[in-house]
Amino acid sequence: MSLDTLITHTLLDAAPPPADSRACALVLMGGGARTAYQAGVLQALARLLQPDHNGSTLPAPFPFRWLFGTSAGALGAAFLASRAEHGLGALREMADFWRGLRSQHVYQLDAPGWVRANRLVAGWTLARQVRRHRALLDSLPLVDTLHRVIDLPAIERALVLGQLDALGVTASSYTSGEHWTFCQTGPEPSARPWHRLGRRASFEPITIEHLMASSAIPFLFPAVPLWVNGHKEHFGDGSMRQLSPLSPAIHFGARRILALGVGQPQRAGLTAHAGAHDPTAGTIAGHAMASVFHDTLQADVEQVQRVSQTLHQLPTSLAAALPYRPVTVLALQPSASLDELARLHIRSLPRSTRNTLTGLGALDTGRGAAGSAAALASYLLFEPDFVNALIALGEADALRRKDELLAFFGVPEASCAQIAVP
Repeated sequence: MSLDTLITHTLLDAAPPPADSRACALVLMGGGARTAYQAGVLQALARLLQPDHNGSTLPAPFPFRWLFGTSAGALGAAFLASRAEHGLGALREMADFWRGLRSQHVYQLDAPGWVRANRLVAGWTLARQVRRHRALLDSLPLVDTLHRVIDLPAIERALVLGQLDALGVTASSYTSGEHWTFCQTGPEPSARPWHRLGRRASFEPITIEHLMASSAIPFLFPAVPLWVNGHKEHFGDGSMRQLSPLSPAIHFGARRILALGVGQPQRAGLTAHAGAHDPTAGTIAGHAMASVFHDTLQADVEQVQRVSQTLHQLPTSLAAALPYRPVTVLALQPSASLDELARLHIRSLPRSTRNTLTGLGALDTGRGAAGSAAALASYLLFEPDFVNALIALGEADALRRKDELLAFFGVPEASCAQIAVP
C-alpha cells in the first residue's frame, strides 16, 4: 500500500462514511494452480469460526464485507461472492470446487502423443496454438467452467441484500499500462471510483470477461478485450506490476484485512541442487513466471503496519481529527516451498502439456529440482494430487495460527468449535 492510498485519497476525496471496525476485507493474490492453498486456509477458517449453536442448524454469517482478488485470486473472490448467502458454508464450498477441478477445466493444449521425441514438432505445436488462440494455451475451458460455477445474479443479490459491500477484481491493461480494479458494489458503496498514477478503479457489474482478463497469464492465456472509458483496451493478468494489492480494500474503508498470498520465500532453497549446470528452459520459464507473480503482499503489509503504528503514536486529539484510521492486516502465505511440492507432482500434468513442454526442454527433470520446471508446473497443475496437497498445507498453516485468526475476528475461543491444531 502506497502512502497516497491511506492518506492522499482521504485528503483529496470526501471522507468515506465510518466503517464498522469489525468489518473485514479479504484480499486474494494470484498464482495459477498454487492458489488452491487459499482454499485450504479458508476451509480451516470456516471450522474456526463455526459457533457452537448447541444443536441449532442456523448458518453462521459470511465473515467478509469486501472481497478483492487478482488473477486466480479474482476467480476465488467471485466464487465466494456468488455464495455469500451461504455464510461460512461458502468457504467450505470453495475447497470443494478446487478438489473437483482438473486442468482440462482450465486450459487445453492440442498435441500428438509422440511430440516429446521431437523438439521441432513441439515448437510447431506451440506455434499452431499461438496462431489459433493468440497464446500458448486455449483458455476456452476456463470460460465454460466460470459460467458453470460463478452465479453472477447471486453476486448482485448479495450486494443488494447487504451481505457484501463490494467485489473487486484487478487486471492490467496492455493498451495503456494502467492497473484497473473493477468493482461491483452495493446500493450505497463506501467508496468512489479513484484514479491514481498507474492505478484506477471502475464501478461496474463484474462479468466473466473481467475474470478472464484478471487471470490471463501472459503468454500462456490470451489477452481479453474490455471496454473502459468508452473505448476498448486489452487486459492481462492483474498480478503484473501490482504494487499495492491492499489499496482497494483501504479505499473502501476497511479497517481489518485478511490477505492470502502464495508467495515463495523458500524458492531459493531449490538452488542447492542446481550445481554448476546452466539454467534450462524450464528454469528460465519458472523464473519468468515468478517475476510475473512477484508477490508484493508482504511489502504492502509492512507499509500498512508502519503507517498504522505511526497513527497509533499520535496524540489522541490529533488522531481523532484526521480523516484516516489505522488498519489491521493479517497475512498468511505458505510455510513450505510450493516449487518443491510441484516437483513431486509434475507427472500429474496432462500428457499433451507435459510432452510438449518436455519436448522443448521446459520440463527437464534430469538435472535436479532446480533444473526442472517445478515452478512453471506449479502454475499449471490443476490436478487432484497437487491441489489436495496445497489445500492440506493451507489448512495446516491456518490452524497453526488459530489464536491469531480468532483474535483477528474477535471470536472468543470458547465460542467456537474445538479443533485439534497440528
